Amino acid sequence: MTPDRENSLTDWLAHVERLHAKPIDLSLDRVRAVAQRLELHLACPTLVVGGTNGKGSTCAMLDSILRAAGYRVGLYTSPHLLRFNERAAIDGVAVSDEQLIEHFAAVDAVRGDTTLTYFEFTTLAILRLFQHARLDAAVLEIGLGGRLDAVNIVDADCAVLTSIDLDHMDYLGPTREHIGFEKAHIYRAGRPSICADPQPPQSVTDVAARIGADLWRFGRDFNYSGDKQQWAYGGRQVRRAGLPYPALRGANQLLNASAALAALEALAGPLPVSQQAVRQGLLTVEIPGRFQVLPGRPTTILDVAHNPHAAAVLAQNLDSMGFFPVTHAVFAALGDKDVEGVVARVGARIDTWHLAPTAGARGLAVDALAQRVLAACPQASIARYASVEDAFAGARAAAGADDRIVVFGSFVTVGGVMQVLQAERQ
Repeated sequence: MTPDRENSLTDWLAHVERLHAKPIDLSLDRVRAVAQRLELHLACPTLVVGGTNGKGSTCAMLDSILRAAGYRVGLYTSPHLLRFNERAAIDGVAVSDEQLIEHFAAVDAVRGDTTLTYFEFTTLAILRLFQHARLDAAVLEIGLGGRLDAVNIVDADCAVLTSIDLDHMDYLGPTREHIGFEKAHIYRAGRPSICADPQPPQSVTDVAARIGADLWRFGRDFNYSGDKQQWAYGGRQVRRAGLPYPALRGANQLLNASAALAALEALAGPLPVSQQAVRQGLLTVEIPGRFQVLPGRPTTILDVAHNPHAAAVLAQNLDSMGFFPVTHAVFAALGDKDVEGVVARVGARIDTWHLAPTAGARGLAVDALAQRVLAACPQASIARYASVEDAFAGARAAAGADDRIVVFGSFVTVGGVMQVLQAERQ
């Protein structure tokens, strides 16, 4: 049965999951048709952020700085870690079940016989929610790729690409050139188009030139410099010196921050931002699961790294932490990921792997995961568990007070451990 507004958000999400035959079906035809019936339009300045890694952090910094400047901001990100509501926030607060259900019902009422994937349906609902929320600005994260991602029905006032690397190759193509082509299609003719990848594929610059985008390239149109105390941003017209380091940890956060500041420079007309707002936004930005170091002993790190590029950054961040006698990994990954590539990048830092399965159509059984870990790291010490929660319990039992536990491999992995920690606090 089709739910109504009296049903719960859980009921609605279960309904949405059943609508389309495939969980991922990259196409804009169906989602555009329903968007037209909804008369969907965002009247406020809109920023769209795509890329392989760094999207979430860049979105979080844009949102934090704009809110510090006094703007009412809608932030759309995916996937979520604990609750679906995390995907949509207004003024830094996740929207309510009731708000989501209202707009889920509106999408369902007009779609007719058109089937939508979970991501397409929920994207339309959240965009409609934002349309009715009297926003000053919207920050939207691309889900997968760019050209055929549901978020790309929005003609952004500014589009940002954070990085281009190998991930989702089954959908986006086997090389960085293929992937860059797909991601660059979030750019628009005549509009600022930020590229923070220091060495972008030629396909990105080719697409930008062909459509007439105003391409801002890292190292040419904007850059950053810094020492141990502070850093500076330099753009086409604007220089911001004496900036605090972002509250987010990690080796790439200045690159992400400079991309955010380039986007804000490009939109300085409709969205002026003071130096104090930039400082406050950087100091207070939060995003869980991105090299998140938890208080207490043993040291526990949560990181959603799930592809080789992100794993290489994770390895760099682990190296910067100093000495720990033993490092335990709690690791679970989806079956369509380059598990061997991930393990190869970070394996030298791990003493014991605590492995768990993932569920669903894209899931990976624990024995298959173990085979792939051993293929990349033949000498690895591994332990198998029935769930992420059990793997985390095993790592905690094995770790000494001075050791560290690294939880990574997917949003599902980090989310499972966050649920354990949340339950312990209650």
